[in-house]
Amino acid sequence: MYSYQAPADLLHDRVILITGAGAGIGRAAAKTFARHGATIILSGRTTKKLEDVYDEIEAEGGPKPAIFPVNLEGAVAKDYDDLANAIREEFGRLDGLLHNAAILGHRTPLEHYDPDSWTRVMQVNAMAPFLLTRSLMPVIRESEDASIIFTSSSVGRKGKAYWGAYAVSKFAVEGMMQVLADELDDADKRIRVNSVNPGATRTAMRALAYPAEDATKNPTPEEIMNVYLYLMGKDSIGVTGQAFNAQGD
Repeated sequence: MYSYQAPADLLHDRVILITGAGAGIGRAAAKTFARHGATIILSGRTTKKLEDVYDEIEAEGGPKPAIFPVNLEGAVAKDYDDLANAIREEFGRLDGLLHNAAILGHRTPLEHYDPDSWTRVMQVNAMAPFLLTRSLMPVIRESEDASIIFTSSSVGRKGKAYWGAYAVSKFAVEGMMQVLADELDDADKRIRVNSVNPGATRTAMRALAYPAEDATKNPTPEEIMNVYLYLMGKDSIGVTGQAFNAQGD
């Protein structure tokens, strides 16, 4: 699927929510999915960034998107319930969910990690995807077939020194994906759940983690979209509980 060629109408009439849609991989996914026919629900912390992506999608002639700003750091269960209710009222269903938003936190030994920073990273990277998924499941079940993608990391599959809360949060994401996929494989096979490790990609987070790196050697977010398209479209029906690498193994 790394060389997957998506049909132009792959995501026609599908409604997909993307967190962290204002920049980086989230922005690229939003525009890519829209080009293939999806109606995108743009979610993120900064309304201005979401509005910019909204305008870019409309300028390209894509289906009219929607904007639902959410601050994952401060949101509570009711906020996610309200979001789910709004999606149900406006669209009636949700066909796709891309958990993309995350924060890096500090790169430092565990014994020196600031507890408040640790809590913040776990809230955004692990607790928020849980709460959002929990609230959205009823509206996801209204889809004929639905796809949930969790964003992982290489350090969420094999621990690496100094990656602290970020690595631990991504291990949690992998576990959440596996648990949910196994539950739905028993209860509702119409919903598939997988994770994607983007790999080294030309994003602001990557630059923050590796400030001395030559970013031009990494692919852009647009260049790693094949796996995301495959998993969001009908060609991946029946594929669930798997951990993918956007740039191959």
